[in-house]
Amino acid sequence: MSAPHTDVEQVEAANAAFYEALEQGDFEGVSALWLTPADLGVDETYHDPADIGVVSCVHPGWPVLTGRGEVLRSYALIMANTDYIQFFLTDVHVSVTGDTALVTCTENILSGGPAPEDGEELGPLVGQLVVATNVFRRTPDGWKLWSHHASPVLAESDDADDSADAGHPENADSPGIPDDLDDPGAPGIDGTPS
Repeated sequence: MSAPHTDVEQVEAANAAFYEALEQGDFEGVSALWLTPADLGVDETYHDPADIGVVSCVHPGWPVLTGRGEVLRSYALIMANTDYIQFFLTDVHVSVTGDTALVTCTENILSGGPAPEDGEELGPLVGQLVVATNVFRRTPDGWKLWSHHASPVLAESDDADDSADAGHPENADSPGIPDDLDDPGAPGIDGTPS
């Protein structure tokens, strides 16, 4: 077992690698950072690799995704539909206990959608604030993600009408919740992950 400060540094590096792979649209890199059945000592010959290890992921506005296959499909979908994304991590805190590590952080996300039909540049950039918890597990190949859970941080509105509606559910569909979060089937704020 390595020294505690070395473990923290290794977990910080794995966490940073996860976000870097997302920024680069590197599906193989993202995949390599999630636990596999082999990482858990499970013989894939006798088990469905998609379900072993019970990895889980919650993107903002999405239902819980479980199993390696389902989680990785979500990242493939997100990468295919996101032309530009950049993460600025703040408030990063790492805690390591044995072979498990917990990382909490704030994801300051800048993302851009497809270019307008006549344009060659990205569509408008959108910023969002998301808090995340990443759980890592030590494997023979280094620290790998076991679970990722991200939730949007709802900004307070300066609009007097919004604050009046927030206290009166009969005046709003979902008080205090932005319209794009009202649909439980929506893929998240502007469709981007964390």
